[in-house]
Amino acid sequence: MHSINLAAEKLNPLVPQTAELIVGVIAFTLLFLVMRSKVVPMFEKAFAARTTAIQGGIEKAEKAQVEAERALRQYTEQLSKARDEAQSLREDARAQGVAIIEELRTKAQEEAARITASAHASIEAERQQAITSLRHEVGALAVELASKIVGESLDDQARASRVVDRFLDDLETSNNPTTSNSN
Repeated sequence: MHSINLAAEKLNPLVPQTAELIVGVIAFTLLFLVMRSKVVPMFEKAFAARTTAIQGGIEKAEKAQVEAERALRQYTEQLSKARDEAQSLREDARAQGVAIIEELRTKAQEEAARITASAHASIEAERQQAITSLRHEVGALAVELASKIVGESLDDQARASRVVDRFLDDLETSNNPTTSNSN
């Protein structure tokens, strides 16, 4: 039984044999060396490239963010300037509008005054013309009446003018009570 025990100990599937251990160690060492010399550098290169790409992406993103912030500041400043300029243009336009309205009002007042003066002058000229025409007609009637009353002809122009003037003066004084009260 002891030999069966020894044989059973030697054939234990859980304990590897020495030849298997040596072949396993040599295979593992060869695999390790190949992996270390060929595969690991490729992984390291890929990791380094990816790290560089990520670093570059982060740096680009930071630069883009800084640029965006700068552009935003510029935009804000330009917008502020544009608003200020628009406000000053509105104020200038209002001032110009007030000046134009005042100028037009002044011109309208001047034109109204000119039209009024022209109308007064025209009315005065028509009044003078009417007075002259009326004097002439009244004078002719007065000469005719005076000729009938006096009984003689007043064909003499000078005499007729004197009679007409006297008659008109009498007529004006009788129509103007303030002048008759002061006499």
